[in-house]
Amino acid sequence: MERGSTPDRPGGDEPGDADSSVQPPDTPTGPQAPTPPREPGPPPEAPGPGAPPPEPQPAPEAPGPPPEPPPQAPPAPEAPPGYGGPVPPGGWQAPVGVQQPPWAGAPLSGWWRRVGAYVLDGIFTAIVIWVGEILIVTGTEVLGAVLVLGGLVIAFFYYPVTMMREGARNGQTLGKQILGIRVVRDDGQTVTFGFALLREFVVEFLLFQVLGSLLFGIPWLINVLWPLWDSENRALHDMIVKSHVVEAQV
Repeated sequence: MERGSTPDRPGGDEPGDADSSVQPPDTPTGPQAPTPPREPGPPPEAPGPGAPPPEPQPAPEAPGPPPEPPPQAPPAPEAPPGYGGPVPPGGWQAPVGVQQPPWAGAPLSGWWRRVGAYVLDGIFTAIVIWVGEILIVTGTEVLGAVLVLGGLVIAFFYYPVTMMREGARNGQTLGKQILGIRVVRDDGQTVTFGFALLREFVVEFLLFQVLGSLLFGIPWLINVLWPLWDSENRALHDMIVKSHVVEAQV
């Protein structure tokens, strides 16, 4: 072997050969350098004194109220409970109010006989008072005053005492006795002192005459005329105390 020659390498070609099957290793690459941050730009210039002011931005609209629910139809009325019983012939009929049965007692007195008895009783109760008033006017004042007071007492007790009699005379004043009529109670009981006092003095005299005089006597007149159109010939005071005036049975 000559001096200066390169010795042969066993088993392979030199690196870099085109025919060599061994590739040289890739060149290692190091970590990438970070990208430098971008410098901020210059701040926006402030408007000059002659520049127009910036337009105001519209404020955001507030949310409106929630929409109202659509109106609903009112509930239908409940149907009345069904009739559970058998249907009467001809269909259902409205119930008829309870009607008062017609008078089934003695024959009723006519209006003229009632007026005649009223006039007679007025004369019997007022004659003593009239005599006393005449004496007072003529100068006999003491005796006249006694007769007037006595007449008031007689008028007060006249109706209860005469009407509380027993038997066929029960419910009769002297005037009713003359004209053949009497007062009967609707419940069938006899006319007592208290009932006659209630009917003749409290209701007929105080209510319709005394208090009625405040209305120019109109209530008293209506009470007197009421039997003319009543089906049972009753006056208003008869309706209040529940009584009838009938013909007296001899």
